[in-house]
Amino acid sequence: MKILIIINDAPYGSEKAFNALRIAMQIQKGSPEDELRIFLMADSATAAILGQTVPQGYYNIETMLSAIIYKGGNVKICGTCADARGLKNTKLIEGTEISNMSDLAKWTLESDKVLTF
Repeated sequence: MKILIIINDAPYGSEKAFNALRIAMQIQKGSPEDELRIFLMADSATAAILGQTVPQGYYNIETMLSAIIYKGGNVKICGTCADARGLKNTKLIEGTEISNMSDLAKWTLESDKVLTF
């Protein structure tokens, strides 16, 4: 099965990105044979920035995304959204990829399930 998770919210400030990644990690744990894809749009594009530092005891989106990628998850970032947020020359988490709406449309059509946050 192919599962697509589309995240729109900033990585910190609300818990939407956190909860999206929690369910993604649980999907990988419970069904490792399924293909997990994550597309970061709007303010969630900043979730892919390398070198995030958070307060002690606070969740770290970079660590969560890296764990998902390590277990075979695919993570793409909306290029227009990244450009609008000044991420053009920013170091991103290894394994993430700047992408476009064509790729998102393709992933959506190919997916058996699509979740949005």
